[in-house]
Amino acid sequence: MALITERKPWIFDTEAAWSDGSKELLCLPSGTWRTERPVLHQEHCTYCGLCYLYCPPQCIHPGAEAYTVDLEFCKGCGICAHECPTAAIEMVAEGVAGDGSA
Repeated sequence: MALITERKPWIFDTEAAWSDGSKELLCLPSGTWRTERPVLHQEHCTYCGLCYLYCPPQCIHPGAEAYTVDLEFCKGCGICAHECPTAAIEMVAEGVAGDGSA
């Protein structure tokens, strides 16, 4: 069995095992697709980074003291809320305020 020692180049500029979201293909404003959006409750956040890590469109960004969600690119999939170990992210319907009131 021969070992592969040479790595073949990627075919496309945006092809990689992990993307940083800066390529044009990944920068599609898809925020109008969603029916729910994430609301971050900072008092429960431990800044663990799981929401940032698991966000498929990579629209959660770390800040100095808190994470922010770029709603222009958020599809409302809810993976960030599902992965959050402290339930600091709540998915609310579009048009509903973050405290659960309309």
